[in-house]
Amino acid sequence: MDAAPFLSIDRISKRFGTRAALDEVSLEVSQGEFLTLLGPSGSGKSTLLAVLAGFAAPDRGRVHLRGVDITGARPEHRRFGVLPQGHGLFPHLSVFDNVAFPLSVRRVAPARLASRVAEVLALVRIGELQHRMPHELSGGQQQRVALARALSFEPELLLLDEPMSALDAQLRRDLGAELKRLHRHVGTTFVHVTHDQQESLALSDRVAVLHQGRLEQVGLPRTLYARPASRFVAGFLGRNNLLAVRAQGHDDHGARFDWGGRLVRAPAALAQATGDCVLSVRPEDIRIGRVGTEAPASSAPWRGRVTAQAFHGAASDLTVRVGEHTLVVSTPDHDASPVEGDEVWLAPVAERIWRLPVEATA
Repeated sequence: MDAAPFLSIDRISKRFGTRAALDEVSLEVSQGEFLTLLGPSGSGKSTLLAVLAGFAAPDRGRVHLRGVDITGARPEHRRFGVLPQGHGLFPHLSVFDNVAFPLSVRRVAPARLASRVAEVLALVRIGELQHRMPHELSGGQQQRVALARALSFEPELLLLDEPMSALDAQLRRDLGAELKRLHRHVGTTFVHVTHDQQESLALSDRVAVLHQGRLEQVGLPRTLYARPASRFVAGFLGRNNLLAVRAQGHDDHGARFDWGGRLVRAPAALAQATGDCVLSVRPEDIRIGRVGTEAPASSAPWRGRVTAQAFHGAASDLTVRVGEHTLVVSTPDHDASPVEGDEVWLAPVAERIWRLPVEATA
């Protein structure tokens, strides 16, 4: 008999009035995994985290930990750590005492308490701050204290509710790298909530995408990015160009699709005999050049005009008008790059094109 999954979420539903915050969500989490719940505001991700923590009771469905039903267990009876959005530090307690608090309520012996606090403060690299008060710390330091407190009693599961939402971009990157390092070091299972797509891709072993209370797709970050299962995932998890096309079978060069009179080539595995469908083409997977420069020999390039340009340092995003359609193309920025007003050719990389499932395009 197969062993029960570490954490099992089975058909969880939760309503607030007439609104379905969660609608039959089922998900399994492996021990030691870093899973991210990703979605926009109102998608149900924080509600699901609250159900896992025991702060909210589901209307239907069950939660199991190692095969044991914990749906009705009180929060203090679930050996789970919680890292909230706003740090949640006690302003009248020092860094040491904030981190020690979960151990104190569990009546840990003083000697063990002191050694454990020193251990986790060193783990998050703020041991020298143990005597400071929260108001004497930066936002990033406060978040590290909150992380140390959540890890102090060695929880079975750490729930992170958008812990970096209040930090600036550089601090978010730094703390994200710290979270990834800590996860590898302690081996604790992390369930992390965010609305930040790049954060989810960078940190997670797997990503579960939620939309309007339903689980849209769960999988490896690369899989979700390259092979979205729905229009929503394709558009939400990074930028995308969605092409409404008509299938034209395949030939020796792979699948053929017609996009308003323009040929689109894709991997042969994506071929279908006939019918309308939608192709997903990421902005970085479209080659571009000024008209008059050489296009890839194997492509059937399209013609267009750059109508806008956004500079991002090493790369630029170009908005390109192709007939009645508008595409976004991401390209390395250099002196030969097209600029606003240029007439250009476009050639999507056939191997990187993905066809959305038929049921996902309805």
